Amino acid sequence: MKTELEQIAANSGSSFRLLVNPNLSDFFFWHFHPEYELVFIDGADGTRHVGEHVSRYHKNDLVFIGSDIPHLNFDYGIKTPYEKMVVHIQPGFLKESLPSTPELQGIFRLFDQSTHGIAFGEKTKALLGERIKNLHRLNFFDQLLEILSILQGLSQAEDSVLLHTHPVVNPHNQREQGRLRQIYRFLDNHYQRKISIAEIAQFSNLTNEAFCRYFKRMTRLTFTEFLNHYRIDKAKQLLRQDNNITETCFQCGFESISYFNRVFKKVTGENPLAFKKRYA
Repeated sequence: MKTELEQIAANSGSSFRLLVNPNLSDFFFWHFHPEYELVFIDGADGTRHVGEHVSRYHKNDLVFIGSDIPHLNFDYGIKTPYEKMVVHIQPGFLKESLPSTPELQGIFRLFDQSTHGIAFGEKTKALLGERIKNLHRLNFFDQLLEILSILQGLSQAEDSVLLHTHPVVNPHNQREQGRLRQIYRFLDNHYQRKISIAEIAQFSNLTNEAFCRYFKRMTRLTFTEFLNHYRIDKAKQLLRQDNNITETCFQCGFESISYFNRVFKKVTGENPLAFKKRYA
């Protein structure tokens, strides 16, 4: 299972990034990021996988996730129509004000509890779900006020549940995260060509053996397995845009159609043609 360090930039002029209906149902995106994440998904039955917690949700889900907690995209595997809003909050948001402002103490406790991961029940979802879905319709200043109000509502929820008994500690330190971020950037720039272990190890300032140990520990995949997953994710994006299968194969760095078909089916459970037909 690969763990990706997602790089998030707030919307220009805002402390937040809002993602409105990001459709990732075909992508297994196990990732973490320094930003806090508020997720509301509506009209779907799916899997809630946050840290070591795994459970099913039905009809909708509302979760607040703390900084650097690994989690799976909440729409993974969903085949029915749904709505989804993701709010990313900068890790330094009100950092100086939260502990010392009496009016913000509830939100301060909420952020502290988010290190466990928090799920909310039916009453809170009914109270705040539509407001979360409508955040993107507001200007930045009104978004700020509304998000503060929503966070205050979450802090007062009587149906919240901590997903872990102890705070989730990400096993990757800042130096390792930085190196992994550089590797992802390298792959994003060069995945369309052949990349050898020797080249990526040299780029990472490690010997071949040390790099392989490091990469397997960080991602739980060998570099070749990870690169194949990365390329298949890129291929799925192209196929969903109705690109030709042969062109997609070589554009994503695969050296033969047969190998591309074999890897694609291993990763996704279906061949490229079947995947492409679903989006025709």
